[in-house]
Amino acid sequence: MFPFSAIVGQDDMKQALLVAAVDPTVGGVLLFGDRGTGKSTAVRALASLLPKIRAVVGCPYACPPDSAACDESHGVAQGCNGKRRHKLFPVPVVDLPLGVTEDRVVGALDIERALVHGEKSFEPGLLARANRGFLYIDEVNLLEDHIVDLLLDVAASGENLVEREGLSVRHPSRFVLVGSGNPEEGELRPQLLDRFGVAVDVSTPTDVAERVEVIKRRDAYETDPQAFAKRWSRKNGALRRRIVDAREALPAIEVGDAVLGKAAEICIALETDGSRGELTLIRAARALAALAKDTAVSQAHLRRAGRLALGHRLRRNPLDESSAQVRVDRVLDEVLEE
Repeated sequence: MFPFSAIVGQDDMKQALLVAAVDPTVGGVLLFGDRGTGKSTAVRALASLLPKIRAVVGCPYACPPDSAACDESHGVAQGCNGKRRHKLFPVPVVDLPLGVTEDRVVGALDIERALVHGEKSFEPGLLARANRGFLYIDEVNLLEDHIVDLLLDVAASGENLVEREGLSVRHPSRFVLVGSGNPEEGELRPQLLDRFGVAVDVSTPTDVAERVEVIKRRDAYETDPQAFAKRWSRKNGALRRRIVDAREALPAIEVGDAVLGKAAEICIALETDGSRGELTLIRAARALAALAKDTAVSQAHLRRAGRLALGHRLRRNPLDESSAQVRVDRVLDEVLEE
């Protein structure tokens, strides 16, 4: 994989992915912008950067060893004395192709086993493979609406319930949903945009030096991937430790009433619907504080999180032709103290 730490620029995109890696409850990540700006590269690079997960051997859902839901009905390979065998696995990154069927996503009856053995057996789908990892949808704006609705519902609940063809199966499916797309090919519905936790507009760099560095690094990687990865292994290792430390510190990060009040003021000023904006804003700010090794969320963290968590939640204002990011920045300047 191309090393995450070797990605040039695109600070907002990298920050959004790191926030989701530290606190998956922030919600999914939406990367919308120009082609060839490293969106899919960043997602796969982040997954390879994360520490491996410990899972039961043979479990199609990669359940942890202490999971009460992981039993023989999952097809788990049992070790001696009935103990579950487990080992470390890479964090899964599952690609969801365009045109995918609902059966392929949620799982369905194992036809071969039904015909050969006359037994009803569940064949897990992509949602099972993505458990405890990332589900990546390229061109999410071209995906059929009912598939997107299904994915967002499962991402919110953390469980996939399948009831069809005489089967009734419920299995864990907790993943970070990452979508990317090009706005020229169509926009997402507002209600779907709101379900993504953070969103970033990814644009092509306009700085000459930055674009030259992008070309150099990509060319070096494609010439000798192993040597390039080795060159960046130390920085990747440091970033991995930073993520692990942030995850451990996250529950202890303080969020004062003053910060909560500012978050509410910001969302009121932007006229965001419901309370999802404030919740995501606070969670993203808390993850940023953990990454920065701070003990409490400050207005600086709130400002940074606001740029990631609020722009895609705004209603269109026919009287204001400013971009969503400009409107968010304006409100952040008005509400937050310097």
